[in-house]
Amino acid sequence: MKPALFSVLLLHLAEAAFGLPTQETFSVPVQVSKASKQRPLRGRFLHITDLHPDPHYRFNGTIASACHRKKPKSDPERGGVYGAPRSDCDSSLALIDHVMNWLEKEWVDEIDFVLWTGDSARHDNDRIVPRTPSEIYELNRLLVSKMEKIFGKRGIPVVPSLAHNIMSAGPNAITQEFSSIWRPYIPFPSYQVFARGGYFSREIIPGRLAAISLNTMYFYDSNKAVGGCEWVNRDQGGNQADPGNLELDWLEVQLDDFRSRGIKVWISGHVPPSPGNYFPECLWRYTAIVLRYQDTVVGQVFGHMNVDFFFYLDAHDLRAPVTEGESTVGMLKKDKDKKLHRDLVSDFAELPKLRKLDMDDFSIVNVAPAIVPNPYMPGIRVWGYNVTGWENQTAVTLKNPDREHRHRHPDKERCKRAEDKKKWWCKMPKREWYSDADAPSRKNGLWSPLGYAQFWLPDLRVDGTGPPEWELEYATYQNVHDPRTQDGWRPIPARMVSELKNKDMNKVLPYGMEDGTIGSWMKLARRIGQKKRTLREDFRRLMYME
Repeated sequence: MKPALFSVLLLHLAEAAFGLPTQETFSVPVQVSKASKQRPLRGRFLHITDLHPDPHYRFNGTIASACHRKKPKSDPERGGVYGAPRSDCDSSLALIDHVMNWLEKEWVDEIDFVLWTGDSARHDNDRIVPRTPSEIYELNRLLVSKMEKIFGKRGIPVVPSLAHNIMSAGPNAITQEFSSIWRPYIPFPSYQVFARGGYFSREIIPGRLAAISLNTMYFYDSNKAVGGCEWVNRDQGGNQADPGNLELDWLEVQLDDFRSRGIKVWISGHVPPSPGNYFPECLWRYTAIVLRYQDTVVGQVFGHMNVDFFFYLDAHDLRAPVTEGESTVGMLKKDKDKKLHRDLVSDFAELPKLRKLDMDDFSIVNVAPAIVPNPYMPGIRVWGYNVTGWENQTAVTLKNPDREHRHRHPDKERCKRAEDKKKWWCKMPKREWYSDADAPSRKNGLWSPLGYAQFWLPDLRVDGTGPPEWELEYATYQNVHDPRTQDGWRPIPARMVSELKNKDMNKVLPYGMEDGTIGSWMKLARRIGQKKRTLREDFRRLMYME
């Protein structure tokens, strides 16, 4: 046994001997869930992200030591059993267990699948106890074992995403190890692709709905081990082995295949697609692909940012691509000065009236807050989606595009510039653009996103008065009390609605959205962009869990 791990286990034993809260050991085998029949659909799914479990977390540890040590005794800022809110400490294993217990108690019978967008290891923020690759793998095994115990044995599909900052082209040690760790989740036909690149697709409702798990590390501009999706001339024997380009080629093939079969798709990943997060050419290609397949992609969910917000991908950005140094939605972690909020509001304020917007030109990205209370509070998101009449769905007839769409390229003058003429935005061949006003991403119908309910732990009970209690922070819907469909579907289960009687419903339902389609999100963006102080303040309050 390695000395560092041995020390951690001794610490667990010592804490148990003195009656203090213990941290669970994390070297566990992963059991492969058995295949099961399709469960009745509930019309909900779970999005969970950024758990960051820390096996070195110590109850009453100092914030300055990342909650790893109790010295100096004079330091008053310390972590509780369930974590240290709004600090640099990661998640205690007691918090992870508390999360999993709540999910098992309240949600296993209420959801259809789980999108798990990383990050499943502690931050490497302690020079005395550096994070090692073996620890990353063991922490992922720990979380997989918990996910399998709760969801896998009940036949609930789980779709995880990779989230590690430095990752070279595969196959490599990381993809090889995760091929083993995530064996319960990777379909056999995707196994070789995952071993090469760390991404895969899975039909979560066979023949109807699929999820694509991206490896966003190949697009992430902090990962200097990759080339950043640079264009090269294939016709002249150029090397297209850059892993970002290979992944985007694969994504395009996947979406084309799912579209041809009438299957709708959720895209999930760790780092959201934005300037300041993605290499410029990766972002341009990704945006072009997602917009081209707007009639197939019903939604996109990501994590990483630890704040709660949404934004849109815009065809205008294909004509005026953002280059390095022009970031708007960048990697802003604590974001103490609320710059991200101001930038988003500024973008929203520039939107014209809805009737002047061509909805063919947009795709919505939703970013969920983290479980780790670093730097805000733990949160979990439960999406609702339309399953009305899914049992009677027949073969889908694909519509041809109403008009011939082409890629939006920059003007010819820009493409003459040396810094642009060999970029994807000037070299991409013209292709069809698949949009449809009746698609589920555009019009509320079968498989359309309806919105979500955001739950949180507003008080981690650092004073030791008891376990924290989950509460509904807010929901995007117009109401949560009355059934939304004839079969009695509710955004949240009826048993939870009674708990909201004493809530200020203006705070619980600040957005009042009709559904989660592109038009509804663009309408909300425009409302936030207008000079109505209340909604802007609500948006900021919810972004930062104030």
